[in-house]
Amino acid sequence: MQAVWNGVVVAESDDTVVVEGNHYFPESALKREFFTFSNHKTTCHWKGQASYLSLLVNGELNADAAWTYPDPKPEAQAIQGRVAFWKGVQVKP
Repeated sequence: MQAVWNGVVVAESDDTVVVEGNHYFPESALKREFFTFSNHKTTCHWKGQASYLSLLVNGELNADAAWTYPDPKPEAQAIQGRVAFWKGVQVKP
């Protein structure tokens, strides 16, 4: 699977976990040069607290375009250490 934004592959892996229709990529699959800090956080009642990352590709910022659960609740352990995408990031085979 590939995560693509602004014409650039920002993550690539054949080991994704699908939860609620979202592919969660291993953190090691991220092309870190395209990721930047975000202080945005949300809470899911069954997964726990999500932390976000922004993308910076070809001079364009996509704020809070990726999220991860650093310390997920027990029922969501399969996505620990993984990152999912939204906000126009295409995830495709």
